[in-house]
Amino acid sequence: MPMTTTRAPERIGDTRVRVRYAETDQMGVVYYANFFVWFEIGRVELLRQLGFDYKSMEIEDDCHIPVVDATCRYKVPARYDDELIVRTSAAVLRGYILKFSYRVVRASDSQLLAEGETAHVVTDSKMKRRMLPEKYVEVLNRVREE
Repeated sequence: MPMTTTRAPERIGDTRVRVRYAETDQMGVVYYANFFVWFEIGRVELLRQLGFDYKSMEIEDDCHIPVVDATCRYKVPARYDDELIVRTSAAVLRGYILKFSYRVVRASDSQLLAEGETAHVVTDSKMKRRMLPEKYVEVLNRVREE
């Protein structure tokens, strides 16, 4: 998994990653599935920036958010050693459905490389659907994209 830098993000939802050699193919282009890994990093860091995290959601509230759908549209290749910014935002909060959207840009020139979305169903530890606890809804609604 790529390491994030210690630099403060520019805004809530921005997470920096640097493309490692192991994430590229023989031509130095990022293997497509790595974008989904970076989406997860962005999502986890967004929640952390908002003051909570997956582990606490699971332990304290028996709240899990498994991915049920994921999409990515590739615009321009990412390459070895590029520094990227994963811009993550909450896109939809409706009942037990939660969606996040992502834009991956190259830090040096803000070129859009890819954009995507993940859809999640909120469940308990037995995978039974449940509503997202209100304390999370309140915070996510404040940073939801319009």
